Amino acid sequence: MAQQLEHATRVGAMPLQPGVKVAVLLATYNGAWALAAQLHSYTSQTHPPALVLVSDDGSSDDTRAIVEAFAQAHPAIALRFVDGPRKGAAQNFLSLLRQVPDWIDCAALSDQDDVWLPEKLEAGVSALTTDPDPGQSLLYCGRSWECDDQLEHLTLSRGIKRPASFRHALVQNVAGGNTMMLNRAALDLCRDAAYEARKIVVHDWWIYQMVTGAGGRVLFDDRPWILYRQHEGNLIGANRGVAAKKKRLKMLVSGRFRRWNTVNIRALGASAHRFTPENRATLTLFAQDRNGALWRRVSVIWRAGLYRQGLSGTLSLYLAAILRRL
Repeated sequence: MAQQLEHATRVGAMPLQPGVKVAVLLATYNGAWALAAQLHSYTSQTHPPALVLVSDDGSSDDTRAIVEAFAQAHPAIALRFVDGPRKGAAQNFLSLLRQVPDWIDCAALSDQDDVWLPEKLEAGVSALTTDPDPGQSLLYCGRSWECDDQLEHLTLSRGIKRPASFRHALVQNVAGGNTMMLNRAALDLCRDAAYEARKIVVHDWWIYQMVTGAGGRVLFDDRPWILYRQHEGNLIGANRGVAAKKKRLKMLVSGRFRRWNTVNIRALGASAHRFTPENRATLTLFAQDRNGALWRRVSVIWRAGLYRQGLSGTLSLYLAAILRRL
């Protein structure tokens, strides 16, 4: 593991941006067993956060006590602890997005059970602040080291083969929420849209859809900056191997993928006025023709330009269309 971590943190020169204020958006719920390690990794960042905003969804363990102890031990980091909506992780993160103060320049989303490598925030800030158009919505995300409960047996997560775009975001997510950072423009976009969206499937997929739908850009980093624990409590977890493929096929055939698309379309429709005309038209075409006759369901994939990462993933879209599971 030591060799892998050394490789993970060996990066090229990343210009320090000392004036850029970063907020960490941490959603918690009964994760006390791993929370202290995650909080400690914030303090080791080469670009320290200016604010840690914690939204707890009604934990019955020692979560609150651990956060309070962290705040007392690190007074230089502003920390705010709020009660979450208690409607699941997705709504907890939407609630966090609504509460980011205006003086924050970038925000990093955080799960409660990961561990960040020291250059994680610095890498994200560097990517988000070197764009020639600071007014454009930017979403930074990337790969991670998948590991076990004890942070051992590291495996590098998947990268991306095809570009991130709205046409991809409609049918697949490549932006892991625990790697995400948003610039101020993307924060404002998602904050306002969070008031419009009622039910969503998962927060990171929705953010990916919103940013690309509004004409923003995704900056995908092939360098892993977090240790991503894989355990039974993961809501999503790693997505690789034969077992994962069987699980995805079962989800498709059972209709879960279609139900997810229905939820996503309703949420995106509420904020479609924020999209580019082209992406608004793509959303409308997908929403209408996925329910049409067989030839419409199948042809909407190429007419709307929809795709997933990898050939097998895109072929699964056609299978979903044929089975009326799109």
